[in-house]
Amino acid sequence: MAVQADRGVPLSTLSPKFLHTNSTSHTWPFSAIAELIDNAYDPDVSAKQFWIDKTMVKGEACLSFMDNGNGLDHETMHKMLSFGYSDKIAVNGQEPIGIYGNGFKSGSMRLGKDAIVFSKSKSTSCVGMLSQTYLKEIDAQQIIVPIEHKASLQDILLYSPFNSQDELLAEINVIASVWSKEKTGTRIIIWNLRRTSSGATEFDFETDRYDIRIPSEVYETMNDPSQLPDRSTSYIPETVYSLRVRSSDLPFFFI
Repeated sequence: MAVQADRGVPLSTLSPKFLHTNSTSHTWPFSAIAELIDNAYDPDVSAKQFWIDKTMVKGEACLSFMDNGNGLDHETMHKMLSFGYSDKIAVNGQEPIGIYGNGFKSGSMRLGKDAIVFSKSKSTSCVGMLSQTYLKEIDAQQIIVPIEHKASLQDILLYSPFNSQDELLAEINVIASVWSKEKTGTRIIIWNLRRTSSGATEFDFETDRYDIRIPSEVYETMNDPSQLPDRSTSYIPETVYSLRVRSSDLPFFFI
């Protein structure tokens, strides 16, 4: 039976399958990463530094993204994990990049099936999860997003790689330990990374320890020709496969 609004009019809902469908707007992995970078650059976040790295969580390779911006409170976290909520405004003449409230969802779900968000603002710390695996396991009929309170915390501990409150707190403390005057910021960890037909992750973490690269088997099978150079030449520019080169013109410091 459809969920009813106050006047009995059926509410539109979102199927969990939409998380994958929505992510297919990014045929190129770096465009998905760009969505997360853009969020940190927005004036309401005001990040000065941004870290992207591979991190191992209980033996599983994950992607981590962290900024030293203003952080999120519970309400802002909920909007970030929901669809279509964006109240971003210009600050000191700096216009926001994202205005449709979809970038985090499409970007994170393109990179992996599951994401957990840790954030620390001046007033509070919070944790939220957007997880296709979780929704499938509980046979959810619409998208739900656990955000730290008693019931949600149980699900986060059960279905995320972090199975105790101490482990969650340790990730919050990573935010507080980075260079930031206010000790605020947001940390995103994405797991169940997308894999190629050979079973390898879509990213090459080994060739250069200071870079995240797209292996040739991925960019040579890209179905978006606009992302690739003319195939008549054997030279492939580094911007195609190197995240460090691709992001070298960022307006703030990238690590």
